[in-house]
Amino acid sequence: MTFAASVQGEVIQDALAALGTLVNEAKLHVEPGGLRATAVDPANVGMINLELDASAFARYAGDGVVVGVDLERLRDMVSFADSDEFVHLELDDQKLNIEVSNLEMTQALIDPDTIRKEPDLPDLDWPATVVLSADDLGRCWSAADLVADHVELAADPDGFHASATGDTDDVTVDVPKSDLLGYPATPDESVVSMFSLDYLTDVHAAVPKDAAISVVLGDELPTRLRWSDHDGGLSVTFMLAPRIGNGGA
Repeated sequence: MTFAASVQGEVIQDALAALGTLVNEAKLHVEPGGLRATAVDPANVGMINLELDASAFARYAGDGVVVGVDLERLRDMVSFADSDEFVHLELDDQKLNIEVSNLEMTQALIDPDTIRKEPDLPDLDWPATVVLSADDLGRCWSAADLVADHVELAADPDGFHASATGDTDDVTVDVPKSDLLGYPATPDESVVSMFSLDYLTDVHAAVPKDAAISVVLGDELPTRLRWSDHDGGLSVTFMLAPRIGNGGA
C-alpha cells in the first residue's frame, strides 16, 4: 500500500471542507491519478463526489489503496497549515502520518468496510443545464432562507429562477439568460423542482467565491451542482434529491 504526497494547505483544506459538508467519515480511493471519494448522507438525500487530481499536489504517489478516514479529525489536523504552507501525508500501515511545518501528527485509519457503502452517481436525462456564479447562487439561497426551509428551482427559455413561500411571505430571485455564465441545455418549457435549503446552504459554504457552478434541473428530479477549483485540480459534484409535495427531503 502506497500513499505519499505533499500539497498546499489551502488545497487539502478545501477538498476536505467540501466532502465534510455531508459526512463525518469517508473512503478515500488513493489512485495513481489522484484521490477520489464518493459519499451519501445518512438520510440518503444528498450525495457528493470529489476528485483531487495528482496535478494538484506538489508530490504524489498512490497505488490504488482504499483507506477510511475520520474527516473531522483530519480537517482539524491540516488546519494548522497556512494556505500556502505544504502538508505532507504518508500512509504507514493502518495510520496516516501528517506533517505541517515542525508539527508531526498521526491519525488512525478506519476500516473501510465499516463505512457506509458508496453510491453510484446516477446519470439522468436532465432537460436544463445552467451555469451561474457562486455569488448569484448564494443570493438565491440567502433570499429563500428568509421565508422558508426549502426552495423551488426552475429553468425556462428566459433563464433561472429560485422562489420560496413561507407562512406569510414569499421571495423570488430571477437570473435572466443574459446574466447566466452559460446555458448549455435550454428547456422548451419551464421545469421545476423543490429542494431542502439546509443541504444547499451547507454545501455552498464550501464553494469558492469565484466559482462557476453548473446546475442541472428537471421536473421533480434531483439537481446536480458541479464546480472546480485550484486550476481544475479539485472537482466536486453534489447531488440532491427533490422534495415531492409536502414530504421528501
